[in-house]
Amino acid sequence: MNKNNYAILMAGGVGSRFWPVSTQDFPKQFHDMLGTGDTLIQKTFNRLAHLIPKENIFILTNERYNDLVFEQLPEVTKRQVVLEPAMRNTAPCILYASLKIQKENPDAVMIVAPSDHWIEDEQTFTENVQQAFNFCSDNDALMTLGIQPAFPNTGYGYIEFDKSNSSSIKTVNQFREKPDYDTAKEFIAQGNFLWNAGIFMWSVKSVVKAFQNNQPELFELFKTGISSYNTELEDDFIRENYPKAENISVDYAIMEKSTNVHVIAAEFDWNDLGTWGSLYDKLDKDESGNAVVNSRTLAEDASGNMIRTKSDKIVVVDGLQDYIIVDKEEVLLIFPKSKEQDIKKTLQQVKDKFGEQYG
Repeated sequence: MNKNNYAILMAGGVGSRFWPVSTQDFPKQFHDMLGTGDTLIQKTFNRLAHLIPKENIFILTNERYNDLVFEQLPEVTKRQVVLEPAMRNTAPCILYASLKIQKENPDAVMIVAPSDHWIEDEQTFTENVQQAFNFCSDNDALMTLGIQPAFPNTGYGYIEFDKSNSSSIKTVNQFREKPDYDTAKEFIAQGNFLWNAGIFMWSVKSVVKAFQNNQPELFELFKTGISSYNTELEDDFIRENYPKAENISVDYAIMEKSTNVHVIAAEFDWNDLGTWGSLYDKLDKDESGNAVVNSRTLAEDASGNMIRTKSDKIVVVDGLQDYIIVDKEEVLLIFPKSKEQDIKKTLQQVKDKFGEQYG
């Protein structure tokens, strides 16, 4: 396995649309959402380990999840856990981790991957990432994996690529914001648009240079700490300076501003597991189309439901179609699947009425 291969596993999000299972204190990446026996972060770590030495997989997360990371990934060391003392979106933490890795290995190539996505064909995923690594080792390039659109989804950003190139590695023309339905249909009809999955590959030299060119203030802020990185002085520097960083995504910070961006159309099935409905789509169903995790269910005249409880709890459902039913300790959620995007808003209402401890 190539010692120059590295990964940054992004594990700092809250996943509020998976409430009440996902909460600020225990977000979805640390749950076994699929009922497979592994949490999402464990599945992602093991997937990356097919290509990357385990000791080169860095977990980027918020300070409050430090203990959860070590509980679920006991093989990682303190060196591999990069903690954010404040929420500042994806660009500052990726730059910070990249500078740490560059100091350790200036020849590194890396993947930045979310910790909470569903990818079934892990062999093909590995092959696509290896192809990107090979390209990034030989070229000054920022790369991403795009997903072939299955339908005109309005919940994803899109990547427009140059379709005049017959190579499997395409030049990116531009990134497009989440479209309305008609625009999404137009994108798909044009044939050169992919969903933006938020999976990036590059050499450490290329990504640091991209930040230096496109985000000079952010770069200078983190550059001043280089002498402390990977030493006992690092924590003090980051605690003092990280909150000064601009709150900006890596897409806005460098990807949309750079001219050396390429994309590979992924050849594996992918789901971002962003909502209960997306989880429902990936789970096995009973004869009535109910997806059940952990429960023992008696369903009468009930179909299309997403049902999740603690292990072996008996659930009786009668006369309910297309609902999300989630039972977790002090919270029971019964919510129409058609309104799942409103769960984030409902969570805020619950916290306002009953207290922050329920979110």
